[in-house]
Amino acid sequence: LGMFSELKFPVPWGHVAAKAWGPLEGHPVLCLHGWLDNANTFDKLIPLLPRGRTGYTRMVCVVLQGCTSDTLSLSDCYYVAMDFSGHGLSSHRPAGSPYHFLDYVTDVRRVAAALQWRRFTLMGHSMGNARLFFLSYCLISPQFSFLYPEMVDKLILLENPGFLLEPEEIEAWLKSKRMAIDRLLSLEAKQQTPKAHSPTAALQRLLEANRHLTAEGGAILLQRGATETPAG
Repeated sequence: LGMFSELKFPVPWGHVAAKAWGPLEGHPVLCLHGWLDNANTFDKLIPLLPRGRTGYTRMVCVVLQGCTSDTLSLSDCYYVAMDFSGHGLSSHRPAGSPYHFLDYVTDVRRVAAALQWRRFTLMGHSMGNARLFFLSYCLISPQFSFLYPEMVDKLILLENPGFLLEPEEIEAWLKSKRMAIDRLLSLEAKQQTPKAHSPTAALQRLLEANRHLTAEGGAILLQRGATETPAG
């Protein structure tokens, strides 16, 4: 497991970088680094992970300090450690764009889609402190697991205090955040070259989508809201 390969996954603002260890056909494990770190966080850990079933529970629980599963074998795993946007070798988001925790969760969803992983193990390090509350700054790995439980077969947390839930709000939060991520990625996948319309057709489309607008109001908005193409 000492040898690794570099990976790049395209995103709208550039790429998300990652490094991978192990055979492509191995059990998928996605590794998420901590606050202001990068994928090299796992350079020393991954070569130490046991490669066979013997001694798995004892050895991994010592290394990960809190592993509770004894059913996952790390034999022939395929580990991918990603750099979050703005970290390591990944592209920075456009100038002026904030780095929200939910955006990091979306990055994880993008990488999983690029790898065509439908179900995988998630191993996350840190990214927070002991006073984090779920609805404000939940750690990335638990947050992804809550939003997409069907995609995560095991969750491994390193140097992580866990997370606190607010049951009376959790369902609404999960529904709204998952919907926001799914809609964003769906729109990105459908991106096409904008179609050109005549001024009359453009006005008609605007009025059809905004029934409250008058023709005069729509024409005023299009003066600044439309771009003339070389073909006119």
